Amino acid sequence: MPIKIPNSLPATKTLHEENIFVITETRAVTQDIRPLKIVVLNLMPTKITTETQLARLLGNTPLQVEMELMKTSTHQPKHTSEEHMLAFYKTFDELKDQKFDGMIITGAPVEHLAFEEVEYWRELTEIMAWSKHNVTSTFHICWGAQAALYYHYGIEKQPLPQKLFGVFEHTVDHRGSILFRGFDDVFLAPHSRHTTVDRAAIEREPALKILASSPQAGVYAISTDRGRQIFVLGHSEYDGDTLLREYLRDKQSGLPVPLPCNYFPDDDDTKPPRVTWRAHANLLFSNWLNYFVYQTTPYDISTIE
Repeated sequence: MPIKIPNSLPATKTLHEENIFVITETRAVTQDIRPLKIVVLNLMPTKITTETQLARLLGNTPLQVEMELMKTSTHQPKHTSEEHMLAFYKTFDELKDQKFDGMIITGAPVEHLAFEEVEYWRELTEIMAWSKHNVTSTFHICWGAQAALYYHYGIEKQPLPQKLFGVFEHTVDHRGSILFRGFDDVFLAPHSRHTTVDRAAIEREPALKILASSPQAGVYAISTDRGRQIFVLGHSEYDGDTLLREYLRDKQSGLPVPLPCNYFPDDDDTKPPRVTWRAHANLLFSNWLNYFVYQTTPYDISTIE
């Protein structure tokens, strides 16, 4: 089944070209189907790129998904036009009276700041508190996962000696996890961050369960017992060239950026990078939508508690 997105969203053209089944609002109104309502709080600076990455993964399932885009009112993006934000995004105040089957809270390039110093921190805490009673399952990504672990459970982020950057091997810690059903013994996922979370601090919290981790990248995925909250410290949604663009950006700016691990063939940055994580990224989001959203959300969405 398709993902339902606005007719003129830039992602629509890209997904059509990739043969991903997209249904526009015009077509959706003719179908008698209750789609899953997924709201995306997009905190990434490259809004259109992130929209497309997530729409691609949400649209690759047998379920019909309606994607709503949320923005903070306390921060104005610098890299996306005001016209785009006005056309496709709504504020929390505009959406807080609705219920959603699922929510995604993305990462954000604010790791160097303490959480309370982030411009939109107070608004974000209101959104995270709201999600506990108005969303069936919330999927937090990278800094969004760190922020949620801090807000909900008091677990601090910790600085790394250098940027964790590249594609790393992971294993499934919790073999019974349905979020990782169908995964290989070893799977790959990208990371791009300067901070991490302490495994021991997570293990001390009885409400949390570590699902997957990496010897090099640390804890990768965490969940509450019933999957109402999912925390993923990597970027499985990344395109094949996302790390490349980050690498070239920082290199051209004169920043001390390391070569992305396990990304360029023979570690030669003149060669096109290899995409080695896409199949597991699709499986990760499919499992989340199927088992933690579709299988548990009520048909009458207004009864979500």
